[in-house]
Amino acid sequence: MQTIGSLDELRAAVGAPAAVSGYFTLDQRTIDTFAELTHDRQWIHVDPVRAAAESPYGCTIAHGLLTLSMVTAAFGQCYRFPNRKLSLNYGFDRVRFTGAVPAGSRLRGTFALQRIEDVRPGEVRCFWQVELQVEGAERPAMVATWLIQMRY
Repeated sequence: MQTIGSLDELRAAVGAPAAVSGYFTLDQRTIDTFAELTHDRQWIHVDPVRAAAESPYGCTIAHGLLTLSMVTAAFGQCYRFPNRKLSLNYGFDRVRFTGAVPAGSRLRGTFALQRIEDVRPGEVRCFWQVELQVEGAERPAMVATWLIQMRY
């Protein structure tokens, strides 16, 4: 876990090697819960029998938006910001779901701070290059640029 305690330390982190989270599992129960919360009950996510028979993956897969939502959990394993006064999710640029996440897969996140833009004194917008990777897969399941506004 990396600690970034000031705006100067945050600026110094631009271009540093990516931080990598530990693995976490996206199991069928989590997928089903997400389906209920979002009312997205498409069979490829929630019907293991049909997915085994008809899906090109041979099983159910996680929703892309569920995969995207796991970014915060992985990020929290990589960084802490003890002196930060405020942090706001500003959104995502170029989110791409580049690989399926089969139920029961283990995922991890990688985060690299690409650049920072000043917003006002003591506040910046950070552009993080994010990948979520399925253990054993050749390519990431999701890639995006995540914008977070931070105030120190």
